[in-house]
Amino acid sequence: MTIAADLLRDAAVRLEAAGVEEARRDARLLLAEALGVEAHRLILEPQTEVPPEAAVRFERFVAARADRMPVSRILGRREFWGLSFRLSPATLDPRPDSETLVEAVLEAFPDRTAPLRVLDFGTGTGCLLLAVLSEYPAASGLGIDKAADAVAMACANAADLGLSSRAAFRTGDWGQGLEGAFDIILSNPPYIEAAVVPGLAPEVARHDPLLALTGGADGLDAYRALMPHAARLLAPLGHVFLELGQGQEKDVADIAASCGLQRHAAHADLAGIARCLELVAVNG
Repeated sequence: MTIAADLLRDAAVRLEAAGVEEARRDARLLLAEALGVEAHRLILEPQTEVPPEAAVRFERFVAARADRMPVSRILGRREFWGLSFRLSPATLDPRPDSETLVEAVLEAFPDRTAPLRVLDFGTGTGCLLLAVLSEYPAASGLGIDKAADAVAMACANAADLGLSSRAAFRTGDWGQGLEGAFDIILSNPPYIEAAVVPGLAPEVARHDPLLALTGGADGLDAYRALMPHAARLLAPLGHVFLELGQGQEKDVADIAASCGLQRHAAHADLAGIARCLELVAVNG
């Protein structure tokens, strides 16, 4: 029987050689998954015995991580806003920076009992919409995505989280054919310049869907496409919350202004980067 500490040591060396930054932590998470235990147990009990079948699973996981597949893709899930979301090849891997949008919503709408209507453009896993709905028990929402596989995964995540009765998802091209008025409009659109994508970390460039990354030559195509729909669908006194790439605040605010939306606030992520642009109607 192999000992956990020995497997972790060897895996960490292998992952470091492959360029993985947090090799020891990733190895521990993967071994915990292979064993079906909590990761902290391997810290407290380094002499844990690893059965052969678990060792085989762990070897498969380590090989995938050495090929720079993210841990979340290997595990098939990612935690976001304290909730667990399943992933698929059609969905972006949710990142902590995107939680800035949820924080901004909570600041703008302090009444947690409000029966808000929420719209999420490019919903992916559904993480933004479902995180917001988890905070507002009387709210309901709709998530739109071009990828049918992403919509299916968002539906599965809503079911896992017990939010299916308040969250609907459908395939669509931004707001085409959509009517109604929404108090909160969310989007984490593709905003990376096309020429930059191949040079991103392999975890992103190889494993996140290109459709969810590339915002055209200047990174702004998605904002140009979605902004007229956001302006049309925004309820009186409603707010729009858009995720931004670094340095995009002014350009996106200018696009919004051309559609009748104005900058209300910008919210920084933990690195101090303006990550969320909050908009309201010019006459709102």
